[in-house]
Amino acid sequence: MVFASHGFGTLMDRLGILKYLKIEKQSNELSEGESSRLSIGERLRLSFEELGPTFIKLGQIMSTRPDLLPHDIIHELEKLQDSVAPFPMNEVQEVIELELGDKLENIFKEFRAEPIAAASIGQVHRAKLLSGKDVVVKVQRPNIEKNISLDLGILKDIADFVDNRTRLGKLYSFSKMAEEFETTLANELNFRLEGENAETFKVNFKDDDSVIVPDISWIHTTNRVITMEEIKGVSLKNFDELERLGFDNTIIARRLATSILYQILRDGFFHGDPHPGNIMVLEDNTIAFLDLGMIGQLNLHRKNQFLKMLMGITLKDSKLIVQAIVELDAMSERINMRKLEKDIDRLRDQVLSVPLSQIKIGEVFNEVFDLAFSYNIMIPGEFTMLAKSLITLEGLVEKLDPDLNVLEIAEPIAGKLIFTLISPEKIGKEILGGVLDYGNLVRKFPTALLSFLDKLEHDDFIMQFKLKDADRYVQKLDSAFSRLSISIVLLSLSIVIAGILVGLGLTDISGAEIEPIIISMFKGGLSLAGIIVVVLIISIFRSKRH
Repeated sequence: MVFASHGFGTLMDRLGILKYLKIEKQSNELSEGESSRLSIGERLRLSFEELGPTFIKLGQIMSTRPDLLPHDIIHELEKLQDSVAPFPMNEVQEVIELELGDKLENIFKEFRAEPIAAASIGQVHRAKLLSGKDVVVKVQRPNIEKNISLDLGILKDIADFVDNRTRLGKLYSFSKMAEEFETTLANELNFRLEGENAETFKVNFKDDDSVIVPDISWIHTTNRVITMEEIKGVSLKNFDELERLGFDNTIIARRLATSILYQILRDGFFHGDPHPGNIMVLEDNTIAFLDLGMIGQLNLHRKNQFLKMLMGITLKDSKLIVQAIVELDAMSERINMRKLEKDIDRLRDQVLSVPLSQIKIGEVFNEVFDLAFSYNIMIPGEFTMLAKSLITLEGLVEKLDPDLNVLEIAEPIAGKLIFTLISPEKIGKEILGGVLDYGNLVRKFPTALLSFLDKLEHDDFIMQFKLKDADRYVQKLDSAFSRLSISIVLLSLSIVIAGILVGLGLTDISGAEIEPIIISMFKGGLSLAGIIVVVLIISIFRSKRH
């Protein structure tokens, strides 16, 4: 077992995962061995690399969750490279011909057998269309879907175990994370979606000549094959080449930061994996985004929350940051808001006390996520991907131009977008929408009221109210009534016996004659009281069982 061989066997055995997955314990598998000399992060990374494509992707996504994992583990998972040995040309040809329905030579004028990149899901080849246009073709690995499906089954089993057996699982719902991961992988396996993402980017940046994405050749694209124009430039990972060719790193850094911030703040549709290998620079310092399979999306509500958090960081206003965290609706239980605000104040004093030009967004977000974790606040997945993109961007910008700060670029963009939210046009639209909603309410109210009255008159109408912790209150009341019942019974018997004694005292019967009567009465009364008490106790126990 891979995890056991890398030093996690003992942990898995103690947690009961081996038994849950019906894997027999073997002493040689569970020994820590040489792996124990490596850090946990290193062992986890090596395990994922050995397990293959699904777990490499899982590790990459886990590296975006500083709210769940310590920084040292995240740092190791960030090293996971989505590169594996290429598969042979005959398999490439088989997939293309099956998907596009023709012979390879009838589809492409040229097709280079040597791949320019090989990853866990597919590999990329240079080619030339019959029209003579230079393109690149990404081809999905054979049987990749079947292999991923098997791996996902194991992951779901483990997530289900953690959710049902651990406190952490109850707080963070790992089964839900596994489902989100499955959706992410399904999207990456569908190359048509990558093409659609590229088209969306084109629309979003149609008025910006400094940003481009490749054109998609849709007649040569299916779920397992995608064909796009070849972008001829310098990859951002070839930093030395950029310097040798005399590119303006300051312009590149500013354009890169501006484009990604607009993707997040304006469009809510951003590149989920903007590492240097997915970005190219053209001769005129134009930025080209590649590999758009992993995309982050923010709806209007989430965009506004992020804007609020960003403005809180920019203005060093801890109240705004707290409001943004609360509005995430990510708290699984009630928390001490006053204490949270004090902790945010402390964070502000520690991290935001430096000048704006020196504030690191990545550092701020990591601190916020650490704080959220301590309060059992789960940050939504789209926010963690957003934070990861910003952290990657910040590292690229710092390498290109150390004097440029991402937050200084973000401030005017955020201010401009916030102004559009409170512009007269926006407010007018919201007022108009409200008027229409109220109009519909007034128009539909008489019909709804008549329907309600008709139901009330002709049907069995039942209204249900649910009291929080009702069972606990019912048990308390039941216990109180039981004690009260016993007390009333004993009091009644006492009164009856006392009445009889008083009555006998008023008669002419002598003391010798009264004594056996009193003794008989006490015996009968005590017996009757005992029987009643036993019956009450039995009925109380029966009611509690039901």
